[in-house]
Amino acid sequence: MKGQRKPLSAGVLLYAAAVATPAFAQSSVTLYGIVDDSIVYQSSQTNLNRSTPGRSNVKMASGIWAGSRFGLKGAEDLGGGNKAIFQLESGFDINSGQQQFTNAMFGRQAWVGLTNPGYGTVTLGRQYTSYYTLLSPYSPTNWLTGYFGAHPGDLDGLDTIYRANNSVVYTSPKLYGVTVSGSYSFAGVPDSVYQGSTWSAAIQYQQGPIGGAVAFSRINNAANGGGFYSGQSTTINDTTSTTGGGQAGVSAVTAGYQRAQAQQRFAVAGGYQFNSAWDISVTYTNVQYIPGVNSGFTDEAVFNTAGTVLHWKATSAWDFAAGYSYTWASKANGINDAASYHQFNLSQYYSLSKRTGLYALEAFQRANGNTLFYPNNNATTTPRQGAAIATIGDGFQGAPSASRSMFAAGVGIIHRF
Repeated sequence: MKGQRKPLSAGVLLYAAAVATPAFAQSSVTLYGIVDDSIVYQSSQTNLNRSTPGRSNVKMASGIWAGSRFGLKGAEDLGGGNKAIFQLESGFDINSGQQQFTNAMFGRQAWVGLTNPGYGTVTLGRQYTSYYTLLSPYSPTNWLTGYFGAHPGDLDGLDTIYRANNSVVYTSPKLYGVTVSGSYSFAGVPDSVYQGSTWSAAIQYQQGPIGGAVAFSRINNAANGGGFYSGQSTTINDTTSTTGGGQAGVSAVTAGYQRAQAQQRFAVAGGYQFNSAWDISVTYTNVQYIPGVNSGFTDEAVFNTAGTVLHWKATSAWDFAAGYSYTWASKANGINDAASYHQFNLSQYYSLSKRTGLYALEAFQRANGNTLFYPNNNATTTPRQGAAIATIGDGFQGAPSASRSMFAAGVGIIHRF
């Protein structure tokens, strides 16, 4: 009959559906994660207020080689080289199942932005500062881990413990090996764009076997004149806190300065790859804790750190690394014999596959001189002078040694998906 329609074949229908919905092929979302667990030994353990005698301890610890996490990241092609991008990342403790951060499901990262290969990338949300991002390729934590290998207490922020809320970050495309980046974090304090804010700037050069970066950051306390870091301070990890809970970087090295009006960090780092098996990185950092009228200390406290890491890829499966760092504090706040810290690290990693590995870590630290601390861990009082005690990396922030020396070792397994 004239005008009668013939039924379409299944193949024709599938082809029509494919060509009619090309936009779906331009978007991607990836689920990823890391599961990492280990057994750790430390020769002496007390707490930040030094109220318990030092005893050795054997314990399980999650996320030693890399923090246990799961996340979603995605991109949508907007045309003309433009893409919309996002990342949501949640940390967890594999041994207890608890979230890494209180009241923060995606506390590791949560951001959205736009990117273009010719103009760079702009992202908004909770994320790493430009200071950390451009320095990270040369950080000691890449092969020594942050838990064991960060400089004492991670006082210079070369590990991932400093994340900034309410951040806007711009990173340029690489041009002749050079990348620049800047970040600003809004605290939302009424009548002030200064209190509680965080800002940083960095420049990186990477060309062939050589690379380096220079960076600066400033973290401002939301409390005028210093005091407890509250939830309005942008680097806080618990936005509901009013008494300093969730403040990053509080360790036996810096506990007496935790109520600072501001923190400033300057860093120079670099690396060189000799060949496919050997590479080296070096770092120098200067950290300043700036007092206010409510800080509990009166003189600016300055910490300098110099360190190096040598990495050897012995075979396709084996990696070995060794590192050393020296940290020395300024003479201030009535301290004539200022604190210093020698830290030695070793690491061994064996790849079972591209996704799974076994590792071992060893570290020793020796502290000398004196520093400030709060008796009974009560930061509402005035800090007092006491002997500097050892605290390896940033994995023992709340559990330093009771003495000037500390040895720690760990073995673990990591799987990436």
